[in-house]
Amino acid sequence: MPVPVISVGNLTWGGNGKTPMVEFIARCLPVPVISVGNLTWGGNGKTPMVEFIARWLADSGISPLILTRGYAGGDEAKMLQMHLLGTSAKIGVGANRAATATSFLERYSYMDPCIGSCFKGRCSNQKMGSNSESDKIGAVILDDGMQHLSLWRDIEIVMVNGMNPWGNKKLLPLGPLREPLAALCRADIVVLHHADLADNENINAIESTLQKIKESMPVFFTIMAPSYFFKVKDTSCKLPLRSVDNTVVLCVSAIGFANAFVQGIERVCFFFLSFCITSPPSHPTIL
Repeated sequence: MPVPVISVGNLTWGGNGKTPMVEFIARCLPVPVISVGNLTWGGNGKTPMVEFIARWLADSGISPLILTRGYAGGDEAKMLQMHLLGTSAKIGVGANRAATATSFLERYSYMDPCIGSCFKGRCSNQKMGSNSESDKIGAVILDDGMQHLSLWRDIEIVMVNGMNPWGNKKLLPLGPLREPLAALCRADIVVLHHADLADNENINAIESTLQKIKESMPVFFTIMAPSYFFKVKDTSCKLPLRSVDNTVVLCVSAIGFANAFVQGIERVCFFFLSFCITSPPSHPTIL
């Protein structure tokens, strides 16, 4: 079916995060769009949050479409596909996310958010049974969407690493910032990731910075905790955490912020941690 697309004006920002530089057109999709992004490079919990929201929507009877750029060599899209297998979630990969969204919406059709009956009862805790609406796309999740300004979003969620929020506060390539801190004024919600691993002083400092940028900013907290092990060659085979009791374990990490991974592993203290090999995401260690 034809997909209605509305274009609206928007702005990018200058080096101070406040001065508008270039006017451009943002496209509006016919379903609600949730953007999950970050202000700094790597280790902010963006991908787990995308998966969490997608699973919640799918369990509520609303089929989500995840739009991800799919960087060359990146494994995030493949991981999301594996984790969301068996749900109604769909994953569109491509640099032109507006075109990817249009393709999926034309293929699967979409739920009209203006018709109350489409969403009635869908946000309950009970999973919806199969029906004619179940495969229609009801919402779009824009993965790594904060800097992808060509699509209009209804909610802007920004993930912040609670252990190392801004680094040296310098922009890439001199620091981890993808935009100036003032760009956080575009956020509707900020989520502090690894909040359980950060001390109260750091958490209070982050909240203070956020309130100075946007006084009414809602702030939420997330933690990561291991649930089970699985076999690489058979991901459906889940092993309890205690299956490695009294075992020497070598940990290999190639994620954006390895310190949180190491500390999280150390909390599972019933095995012997030999040592951890960590490397940047773009240069993973291969054993």
